[in-house]
Amino acid sequence: MKVGLGLGFQIETQIFDERGVGRARAGRFQLPGVLGKPYVVQTPTFMPVGTAGTVKGLTFEDLKKLDAQVILGNTYHLYLRPGHLRVERLGGLHQFMAWDGPILTDSGGFQVFSLAGLNRIDDEGVTFQSHIDGSTHRFTSELSMEIQRALGSDIVMAFDQCPPYPASASTVEAAMQRTLQWAKRGFKVELKSHQVRFGIVQGGLYEDLRIRSAQQMSQLPFDGFAIGGLSIGESPELMQEMARFTAPLLPSDKPRYLMGVGRPEDLVEGVRAGIDLFDCVMPTRNARNGQLFTSQGRVNIKNSRYSESSESLDPECSCEACRYYSRAYLRHLFVSRELLSARLNTIHNLTYYLTLMKKMREAILENRFDEWIKTFYRNRRNDVR
Repeated sequence: MKVGLGLGFQIETQIFDERGVGRARAGRFQLPGVLGKPYVVQTPTFMPVGTAGTVKGLTFEDLKKLDAQVILGNTYHLYLRPGHLRVERLGGLHQFMAWDGPILTDSGGFQVFSLAGLNRIDDEGVTFQSHIDGSTHRFTSELSMEIQRALGSDIVMAFDQCPPYPASASTVEAAMQRTLQWAKRGFKVELKSHQVRFGIVQGGLYEDLRIRSAQQMSQLPFDGFAIGGLSIGESPELMQEMARFTAPLLPSDKPRYLMGVGRPEDLVEGVRAGIDLFDCVMPTRNARNGQLFTSQGRVNIKNSRYSESSESLDPECSCEACRYYSRAYLRHLFVSRELLSARLNTIHNLTYYLTLMKKMREAILENRFDEWIKTFYRNRRNDVR
């Protein structure tokens, strides 16, 4: 089994709780880079989701201006369209979508398993029907690795089974063991020289299963570890509690990634728990639906109360939408279904998320994170407006 490349993960500052458990931390790691130019990723950070090779509504010049460090692509979607081998023939995902920064690809496991009624899971893999044309396909751990190798992403996620919620302990344990076996099999596929692998810890809301999964996964030579199987229907309180329980079970000398969790409060609590990387479609999806995040809470821009508001969306934000346009104009664009609405709203929401992570990193480095959290929650008391 090939040993990971090693990311040289460095913890610059870490905060310990009253029991001496390491929690919130500011760090950095280095990826080899597809063109031989290493990428340095500062943590904690949020990774915008570009499922099909695009962060909806934005160019990659936009993402550079927003200072996005890592973006996501999805193995399942890119496999179906345009096809991983086509992407490889066209120079790999970086060249295909003109992004010269790091890319993480999800294994496709979550998307496949979320196709309720369209899949059949067994120990070897999963057979599923395409959501595009109904055609039948078969994913295995090995194929997921081969697809991600062809795409040429920088961080390759192990193929996993995400159990449903709610589910019995026996169902969750079976998915956990399958995930472990698939992770081991994935190492049989050699990746490209610049690619690193992250393993995924499962176990649902069962603490004993999370402990076992973390112990078993930690014995494999992954370069980083993710917490999977959360934010799939359980309450935010339960999700945060399990993330807080699981984070210190993972190796402290490697990056920790909480998958698919994205409310601002969840990011704050995830960072407080000691997690380094986050992703979610929430900022981009909510932007397209007119739900905007601000330093004072969420704004529903389609609300008629903003029809004649000359205020900027968020006085503390320096994004394009806040610098140049009023709430009234942003509302007009949204209710008129203008394409510019989705673009400006997306720029704003991602600015908010990426700035939020930078502020947390600075607060950790300056040893004022606890006070920063108090201010964050105080500003969000009137959350939905």
